[in-house]
Amino acid sequence: MSGFDSLLAKSLDRTIRNNLGEKTIHAIEERLFQKYGISITQAILEFHKLDEVLREFFGDGANSLERKLLENSCKLKSKNKEQNWLLIKDDNVNKIIMEAFGDEDKFNILKAVSKDSKIISDILLETKVPQTSGYRKINSLINNGLLVQDGFIFFQNNPRKVAKYRTLFDNTKIDIIKNTIMIQVQMARPKFNGSTVLQIICEN
Repeated sequence: MSGFDSLLAKSLDRTIRNNLGEKTIHAIEERLFQKYGISITQAILEFHKLDEVLREFFGDGANSLERKLLENSCKLKSKNKEQNWLLIKDDNVNKIIMEAFGDEDKFNILKAVSKDSKIISDILLETKVPQTSGYRKINSLINNGLLVQDGFIFFQNNPRKVAKYRTLFDNTKIDIIKNTIMIQVQMARPKFNGSTVLQIICEN
């Protein structure tokens, strides 16, 4: 699951339900359950499955529908391989980002893994965040998609691998224009490519 897809999941779920009629939603959910045993909410996190079902209902019209759904949440500013900037348009997604940046511990956690991925214990050691609240805040960042898994590390005499984490966004711009918060984010190409939502929308 992509961190970006996880971040957008609730927004896309809400947008889909607001833009498609109740009967259509019910039919799509029935088809998703028949094919994959999942709901629309779950299918957003595996967007290629939702894409397949939408094409069964809308044919080539699924292309414009998917673009419209995504653009309610965010807008792709550039497809340049080195400049993957997106404008976040959904207020709830903006709120998640602002809350993370406004919390000193979460901000320091994100900053600690902005250049290199690290295991959780090293993040807590570097940031000096207490373990109890630190694990809770790191889990919150992971669940919201702002902190993403980026490889593993192996220790001698321990057969288990330990996950390393890094920030989802390489750069973030926050502007306030006429009392409106405007957030633009940039992802490195591997993270951009890792988003099923973005890849399917871009192909369309």
